[in-house]
Amino acid sequence: MLAEFVTSSPERYKYFTMVASGPRRDDAALLSGGPEDFGLFYARHEAPILRFFMRRVRGVDAAADLCAETFARALESRRTFDPGLGEARAWLFGIARHVLAQSLTSGRVRDETRVRLQLEPLVIDDESIARLSELADDVAVQALQELSGEQREAITRRVLEEREYSELAVELECSESVIRKRVSRGLRALRERLEGTT
Repeated sequence: MLAEFVTSSPERYKYFTMVASGPRRDDAALLSGGPEDFGLFYARHEAPILRFFMRRVRGVDAAADLCAETFARALESRRTFDPGLGEARAWLFGIARHVLAQSLTSGRVRDETRVRLQLEPLVIDDESIARLSELADDVAVQALQELSGEQREAITRRVLEEREYSELAVELECSESVIRKRVSRGLRALRERLEGTT
């Protein structure tokens, strides 16, 4: 189906990756379009969603399975996305957080939506493992992991997941100014660490 369409050949995958990183088409328009539009949405957001899971679970296979289920749920519910309520990226990360929470609660990767949509499981070959390992071994990701828990969490939620300060303040039970300080200090520390590696 969709995964097969996007990943059926290296050329097609390169095309979707190139188009997804090229001139920006509105994510909401991609979600309301056809399979090729969703393929572009997938290519645009696959790496951030994989990174999200790779920071939270052990193993490339588990991260890939969680990513597959996240996109299957996004595909199934894409018509319910309301751009008036927020950005598509935040909506997608919300699905990812929900998939992760369900999997942690049940002790296994849940894949009911992927199975219901008859999407094939992701096959992880050596090339895929190398690509996923690159994502996990990225210098910036490693530097982020070295920050204090509060700074890492603030940067991850605000910068990577693009969530609002007000939302984070409520969720983390502190003021927006505290969140802003954590992000600011964390970014400064991250920049210093990255400059030290060059």
